Amino acid sequence: MKKERYSVTGMTCSACSAHVQKAVAAVNGVQSVQVNLLQNNMTVEFDEAAVTPDAIFSAVKKAGYGAMPLQMNNTSAANPTPIVSHHAERNRLIWSIIFLIPLFYIGMGHMIGFPLPSFLQGHSSIMLIALIELILVIPILFLNRTYFIKGTTSLLHGAPTMDTLIALGSAASFCYSLYATFAIAYDIGKMDMDAAHSHMNQLYYESAGMILTLISLGKFLEARSKAKTTDAISSLVKLTPQTALVRRNGIEQEIPTASIQVGDTILVKTGAAIPADGTVLTGQGSVDESALTGESLPVEKQSGDRILSATVCRSGYLEYRAEQVGADTTLSQIIKLVEEAGSSKAPIARLADKISGVFVPIVIGIAIITLIVWLLTGNPFHMALKAAVSVLVISCPCALGLATPTAIMVGTGQGAKNGVLIKSAESLETAHSVKTVVLDKTGTLTEGVPTVMDVLPEETVSADQLLSIAYALEQPSEHPLAAAIVTHCKTNTIPLQAVEQFTQIAGQGVSGIVNGIPCLGGNRKMMQENDISLPESAKSDVFAKEGKTPLYFAANGKLLGILTAADPIRQTSRNAVAAMQKMGLDVILLTGNNQLTAEAIAKQAGIPHVIAEVLPQDKAMQIKQLQAKGKKTAMIGDGINDAPALAQADVGIAIGAGTDAAIASADIVLMRNNLQDAVTAIQLSRATIRNIKQNLFWAFIYNLIGIPIAAGVFYPILGWELNPMFGAAAMSFSSIFVVGNALRLRRFRPFGMKQITTPPTQGSIDKEITIQIKGMMCEHCVAAVTKALQKLEDVETVRVVLSENRAYLKGNVSDSAIRQTIQEAGYQVKMIQR
Repeated sequence: MKKERYSVTGMTCSACSAHVQKAVAAVNGVQSVQVNLLQNNMTVEFDEAAVTPDAIFSAVKKAGYGAMPLQMNNTSAANPTPIVSHHAERNRLIWSIIFLIPLFYIGMGHMIGFPLPSFLQGHSSIMLIALIELILVIPILFLNRTYFIKGTTSLLHGAPTMDTLIALGSAASFCYSLYATFAIAYDIGKMDMDAAHSHMNQLYYESAGMILTLISLGKFLEARSKAKTTDAISSLVKLTPQTALVRRNGIEQEIPTASIQVGDTILVKTGAAIPADGTVLTGQGSVDESALTGESLPVEKQSGDRILSATVCRSGYLEYRAEQVGADTTLSQIIKLVEEAGSSKAPIARLADKISGVFVPIVIGIAIITLIVWLLTGNPFHMALKAAVSVLVISCPCALGLATPTAIMVGTGQGAKNGVLIKSAESLETAHSVKTVVLDKTGTLTEGVPTVMDVLPEETVSADQLLSIAYALEQPSEHPLAAAIVTHCKTNTIPLQAVEQFTQIAGQGVSGIVNGIPCLGGNRKMMQENDISLPESAKSDVFAKEGKTPLYFAANGKLLGILTAADPIRQTSRNAVAAMQKMGLDVILLTGNNQLTAEAIAKQAGIPHVIAEVLPQDKAMQIKQLQAKGKKTAMIGDGINDAPALAQADVGIAIGAGTDAAIASADIVLMRNNLQDAVTAIQLSRATIRNIKQNLFWAFIYNLIGIPIAAGVFYPILGWELNPMFGAAAMSFSSIFVVGNALRLRRFRPFGMKQITTPPTQGSIDKEITIQIKGMMCEHCVAAVTKALQKLEDVETVRVVLSENRAYLKGNVSDSAIRQTIQEAGYQVKMIQR
């Protein structure tokens, strides 16, 4: 199967898109098709062996429209294929208004108190008025001939559209007015001035002109509004620089970004945008990644670090190797993902799509019935015609067709701006009904990197002695806990001693000889196997209850002490869990850790429910069991072992820094390692679906109320009669209302969360100072930095977040004092932002 996107021309309403979809779906070999009225394109999945693109184009052409390969120079969504140029449409509207003003003044001015010129007053001017109105309406008909051409074409193809309704309504008004004009001439010839005056009152030239002009005005305003729905994608497209500075064969040269090749060495100076993804070779600099991740502070980059396109080097100089270019860059993949999500259809839109497909024929039928009923009840033909025309022009299939795609496009675009990539409209809709959120622990709820938490030497042993032996034993090991100990020892400048006869014992720990002394390092089982006596406190489950893993170290058969390690909870995770609970979500921790450790982690994060000791292959089964209880479930994870559970969940949410398998299995991808973005995704889903429901309500209610009023159902009871001009105006502005309501989503902001990552600006109420710090490796570092900053004068509050390598300080303190204090504590200040 092959999946391709094609440009479609000639569509003006949801009935058009429904006909295109029906025509393409009928082609043998086409598996599925989704037509996007908003972007004027379609996504087709088909069997290459059974059908060719030309056959698909032919089916579209037979339906009365055009199709062609989609031009992917930038992005189709950012530059949707217009039916006519914006400039031409504006000129058509202006000239229509120029001719409409005198037409309306002559035809309707006297009804609202405007006096007619003297030469148009009296019975002698009746024929002159009719001829002037005829002369004025003909240019309007010619300027808006596209409605007649497309409306007639679609009718002849047996697939009438909104253009057909407009063409029928305005043509009926014009043709009847033309008949009345000849009748006036006939009456004047017979000198029957009363009959001539009666026929003059049956002129509807101004209605024909007003219908076409108002529809054109509505289309013009609607097009401008629809263009704004793709602003998010357009802004992403603009992030890519037009040129790049590269070094080829030792020569620096500036080339178009499109000419960058994999393996090129790209040079980035301060203020320059990154043109492709790659790895830093040399140099150091601060890179602003806010456009992709929403992270407000620049991230330090140096040799070996990953660098992404569409980010900006704020300071420093970098040389990096291009590894993903063109359509393979992170930015291009994000744009593609957002476009595909915007092109997809949510289940909530199915009813509207079904109605749109039969809407126009039904409306034409209602108009015919209206005409017949009015005539059968003894009313004059001109009144019956006016009611029928009103039914034709007030009916609006566009509002139904635009209700869902406009909201989906704006919603997914806003998600991208907030670092949340939503893969499909169905995922966006499902997320709003989620009641249970299941969280993986490692890398999702926690930092994903073990950190030494406690150094507990025996009474006769110093901390440095204990760390020295631990450093020597763990240095050769590749275990994650060994890495935590090595990092801690390096940070605290513990000297490394040589180890001999190093041995790793599976399920226990490591052993070796340090300075001629046999040493051991491992779990309680290793100590018991080697008859090492442990104090009662070390035998208890106190460490597990705190979410810590104890590592015992011994020398010469005696215990030296204990080091504890833990994977610390992210500060943002606590806030995210609290926000989820405020939203009424049931939060569950799903982990392979033992029950005591899992409960300790859950307690720190504020999670009430724990499912522990779950094997990786059983995670999906746990999700299935929750679903069997009727719970709509979202799974959030980042590892390979999370992929089956992500696929099983109603909504799978992958942390952006997770594995490719997790991201591929997920429905929603978070660009940052921030659980608060999952809250943003659910809030955005709820806001978008609420917006869609509002749009659909308006579209249905508008037609359910408007059509009966136009048909004159209430005329016998209340005397309500609708002029076709007002019907045309209502039709135009119903679509504008729906698009305008969808655009309100552009003001979406996450709520109910404490935004840790957003630094306060100068003059803000809390006046926090954000300090980016280099060198913090563990909770002991956090304690050291906190203690140092608290000693400064005029400091009110201090908060240090290890996961962000930042400190947040409130008080009247100078930058120089902050730098000096942190440097004296053994760390470096990268940046201070107020």
